[in-house]
Order: sequence, then structure tokens, then C-alpha cells
Amino acid sequence: MNEFARAVAAEFGKIVSTRLWWVLGLILFGYVGVSAAGIGFALSITPEQSAPIPDGILAPLVYSMTTATGFVFPVIFGAMSITAEVRHRTLTTVFLATPHRSVVLAAKAITGLVVGALYGIIGLVASVGLGAPVLAATGQQTLLEDGDTWLLLARIVLAMAVWGLVGVGVGVLLPSQIGSIVAILAFTQFVEPLLRTAAAFVEGLGEIGRFLPGSAGDALVGASFFTMFAGASGGPAPLDWWQGGLVLAAYAVIFGAIGALTTWRRDVT
Repeated sequence: MNEFARAVAAEFGKIVSTRLWWVLGLILFGYVGVSAAGIGFALSITPEQSAPIPDGILAPLVYSMTTATGFVFPVIFGAMSITAEVRHRTLTTVFLATPHRSVVLAAKAITGLVVGALYGIIGLVASVGLGAPVLAATGQQTLLEDGDTWLLLARIVLAMAVWGLVGVGVGVLLPSQIGSIVAILAFTQFVEPLLRTAAAFVEGLGEIGRFLPGSAGDALVGASFFTMFAGASGGPAPLDWWQGGLVLAAYAVIFGAIGALTTWRRDVT
């Protein structure tokens, strides 16, 4: 087994030996499930004249709650895969076992992608498993027999995987555990929503808004409340799904590259 394979195996061994991955997964399941079922029910019983929703839109909105509300979980996990080792000083042992730091970083990137995809599957079990019955019970289309819906679900898993990679990049760039978590929550839950809302109404900000991380993630998925909101307000069309994927992946690469050239090279004591 070569050095990279050993490093990847070691990273997965650390993941399954701790509670972080499944605790975040349980919280993700509950959060996404309640959100999907609640949104599905609320929009299904809303009078059409007060909040018209085009046919075939509601089900994708419900299923995409996995990424709309749950994308922060793989980001946090990816960041903590780095920052937890910095905080507990176990990174020293890792570097002694695997002297090539680039190999360690690549192994963590792989685990971030895999766990992110796993969170995507968990999120879909919640959003589809709880959201589809609500839609069916309220007389709405579930669209689960539609091939385009399954492509949407596949893109959701892909988006969650890339978000996990973004989290690893953030962890390398901001190795402080508290600092990285605060930065992630502040940006994803406050700063970016405000910027995207402003971009929908302020001329000149629309093009910038399309390239924000959350916008890119929504474009990759192809469905979200922000995307529908921007379209209703006459804002610029979102990126194509593949463009959104490339932009989101670029954030991960840029964060990771800057961190690799700065904080990742520092001595660990």
C-alpha cells in the first residue's frame, strides 16, 4: 500500500472512530426532514392566487432542501477534519507518519468529498422520504417517476460532496476551530443571504451574486428558493449546472491552495 492509500485509510479510520460524522448526520437528517416536510405542506395548502407556484416546481424545491438548508453540514465537517487535529495537536503525529504534507491534505480532501456525498444521501433520505409523502397527501406531484428528478437528486449528492471539499479548504485556510466555524456560520447564514438578496434587486450586483458560493451550489443543483426568488424579481439567470459546479469547486481549490501555501506549511508544536 503506497503512502497516499495509507493516508486515505488512516483518515477514514479516524472518521469512524469518532462521533462527529454521525452526530452531524443525525442533525442533518432532522433539520432537512423537518424543513422539507414543513415547506412542502405550507406551499401545498397555500391558495394559488396568493402564492402561485408553477407546475413541476414544488417537488424539486422540497427535495433541494437537502442543499438549501443542509449544505453547511459537510462544510463544517470538512473544516473540522483539519481544525480538530490542529486544536488537539494530533496533526504532529500525522505529519510524522506521513511526512509529505501534500499527501495528508489530498487524503483529507478525499474524505471530505466522500463524507459530503454521504451527507447528500442522508439529506435526500430525509427530504424525499418525508417531503414526498407530504406532497402526495396534499394532492401535489412527487415527480419521482420523472428521470429529470433523479438527475436532480444526483446533482444534490454531487453538490454536497463538493461542499465537503470546500469545508476542507476552509479548514486549511482558517486552522482555528472556533474561528473557522464562526466564519462558516456567519457567512453562510447571514452575509451571503444578504448579498444574494441585494443582488436580486440592486442593478450591477446581479452578476456578482451569481458567482457567490451558495449561488454556485444552487446552480449546480438546479433548484432552490433563492433561484426561484431571483427569477421572480427579474434578476440575472443562474449559471448552468456545470458552471455552478466548476465555480464551487474553484472556491475549494482556491481556499485549499492559499492555505497550503501559508498555514499548512507552518511548524506544528
